[in-house]
Amino acid sequence: MNLPGVRWWALIASALTLATSLWLGWTWFALTGAALLALGIADLNARRHSLRRNYPIVGHLRGLFEAIRPMLRQYLIEGAHEEVPFSHEQRAIVYQRAKQERETRPFGTQLAVYAPRYEWINHSLHPSEPADHDFRVTVGNRLCTQPYAASVFNISAMSYGALSPNAIRALNLGAAQGRFYHDTGEGSISPYHLEGGGDLVWELGSGYFGACERAGVFSAQKFRERAALPAVKMIELKLSQGAKPGHGGVLPAAKVSAEIAATRGVPMGQDCISPARHAAFDTPFGLLEFVQRLRELSGGKPVGFKLAIGHPWEWFGIAKAMQQSGLLPDFIVVDGGEGGTGAAPMEFADHVGTPLREALMLVHNTLVGLNLRQHIRIGAAGKIISAFDLARTLALGADWCNAARGFMFALGCLQSRACHTDHCPTGVATQDASRWRALDVADKARRVANFQQNTLRALRELIAAAGLDHPSQLGPEHIIRRVSADEVRSLASLYAFLRPGELLAGVPQHAVFRRFWSEARADRFAPPTDVAALWGSKLV
Repeated sequence: MNLPGVRWWALIASALTLATSLWLGWTWFALTGAALLALGIADLNARRHSLRRNYPIVGHLRGLFEAIRPMLRQYLIEGAHEEVPFSHEQRAIVYQRAKQERETRPFGTQLAVYAPRYEWINHSLHPSEPADHDFRVTVGNRLCTQPYAASVFNISAMSYGALSPNAIRALNLGAAQGRFYHDTGEGSISPYHLEGGGDLVWELGSGYFGACERAGVFSAQKFRERAALPAVKMIELKLSQGAKPGHGGVLPAAKVSAEIAATRGVPMGQDCISPARHAAFDTPFGLLEFVQRLRELSGGKPVGFKLAIGHPWEWFGIAKAMQQSGLLPDFIVVDGGEGGTGAAPMEFADHVGTPLREALMLVHNTLVGLNLRQHIRIGAAGKIISAFDLARTLALGADWCNAARGFMFALGCLQSRACHTDHCPTGVATQDASRWRALDVADKARRVANFQQNTLRALRELIAAAGLDHPSQLGPEHIIRRVSADEVRSLASLYAFLRPGELLAGVPQHAVFRRFWSEARADRFAPPTDVAALWGSKLV
């Protein structure tokens, strides 16, 4: 097997094919043999690819199999409940609800109900009858003069530029049809966000796109003009995102078209940089003062911030600043470290950021412990697809939920994971007009609205079975998790939850609060001076 002829059999076969075809006068076979022979000779000189030099022609099969591996796995090998990152069953329920197809399952569950981490919601022997599935929550505290009644299920942040024009159009029109909101993402408000008449949450990232003198430099005048748009119902300041928390971004100059440049307020033909941190503030107090400034500039619309939880003392510093200043955001959106639609380095996608459940409970517990929870609404985002995902997240402390990839599936996304290549096969995540024009706006908008509405109908059935009238009545005691083959516990007993005002009475026994609460500062994001002593320093 080590003879060169064995490794070069494809090269030898192509030469023989060429010679035989020329002798017999078979033109097409000769052309094929010549092409393969030329490829093989090129492979022999491929200095950057030792595999191709050792196995000319045949070495290209590895690249072919690597390219089609995800498709083969997704359609032929992957199990129904194998999440990579969304299982076949999760995708199927979105497609079925979006298309108004039958979604019932015969012959019982396929889940292993005695396996650890299996979860369910306890039902009541006296089910309720909620009047409607259009569940809403009012966002806006005493500092807000234009409160907004938000649905409990909305479209999470996805920017124009990351998504195609027709994808943005369909999402916004679908949001208008279903009466829920559409988060713009940090790429600002494009003309496509305004065509469908859907409610917008304008996300403002560290680049302040749409409200900047230049990327990263905030402009009060430009913000005021955009925030006054009737479609803009709330403003969301993005501190970090679950896809790549603590990481900035660059939209290369080649992708900054005239339209994207005009939307973001940046020069065309130059790299568009999203800094990793904000320039408008550098302390927790500064953050809240900026939130209040945005509220005033917007005419009193609800203003909040989105964050993925990282160092607990930074979040505790923000909470202490709220307590000490009295400046409160109208809402906080907790983004889970499960990632999202944004392309990110592997290490960030896999190992940076707190997952949604733990992050949500930390934020909820802190606000409860300070007696601030009733003044601040909490949204949550992180792999939310089904009505049970909604119910569990609401039970852990959220007031509403957002989804990005679920609504991408409703648009027709196949989870090809080609979002960053500009070669999206369904026209959802691309700026290639030959691809996105194939996405029918009216049809996909109906599917977006159908998915949201049918998921809320399923949520209505869940809470009715539990004997409740509104999702706000869900608590951790309603969700049960199997922790071993012979033990189950409610989330209320599995996790530690603070009592109202507990942080005002002293440091609770909750491990994270006991370790970091007293060290957090409202005047800085920097770590406590003795954080090394808290963890055990390696420095000498």
